[in-house]
Amino acid sequence: MSTRRSPVTIGLIQGKDFGSLEANLAFTVKEIRRLAEQGAQIICTQELFNTAYFCREQNTEHFDLAESIPGKTSDLLSGLAKELGVVVVAAYFEKRSSALYHNTAIVIDSDGQLLGSYRKAHIPQDPGFEEKFYFTPGDQGFPVWETAFGTIGVLICWDQWFPEAARTLALKGAEILFYPTAIGWLDSEKAEWGERQHRAWESVQVGHAIANACYLATINRVGQEQSTEF
Repeated sequence: MSTRRSPVTIGLIQGKDFGSLEANLAFTVKEIRRLAEQGAQIICTQELFNTAYFCREQNTEHFDLAESIPGKTSDLLSGLAKELGVVVVAAYFEKRSSALYHNTAIVIDSDGQLLGSYRKAHIPQDPGFEEKFYFTPGDQGFPVWETAFGTIGVLICWDQWFPEAARTLALKGAEILFYPTAIGWLDSEKAEWGERQHRAWESVQVGHAIANACYLATINRVGQEQSTEF
């Protein structure tokens, strides 16, 4: 006999860069509180939520933006999740060791427990998206987490173009897939390619949801950052 869960309300935070780690974090905390007040039970940020999309260029100074997990940001969000009774998924730049960095999403349950993290497996390398300079591909496989409000899986941005990732999470029992994302256009390509790229981006995610009989939520950042429009 099959069972059905109670409905789940999710909140998705689309943020822009406000110029500093502190300002970006303050915006996100404010939005988590606002969404919780509106009834959201699982709240997810965009990719690299507390920084600019620094991968537009190769610059070693940007490694200073990374932090350990657990660390200051995960501790703050854990306390907030416990206070509000919500699940939080937050994606940011992880410093794993002195020479090992990842594009990582953490999952915090409604009691404040850090359930774990997912490190982005598929790393793009294109003009304006110089991610292989910064991020080592993840080595955790594709984990799922049983949260207070359902079983979820997390993938990050470029992972969306690889159907085996979504399929693996669904086969492991994920009911909702979250995709923190930072995708957009270079100003020089939008007129020619923008509409087709956007249509492909939406279509591949709809395909994941249909093929795997699960829900899917994608959260993109917004705004203009130098020559990139999100």
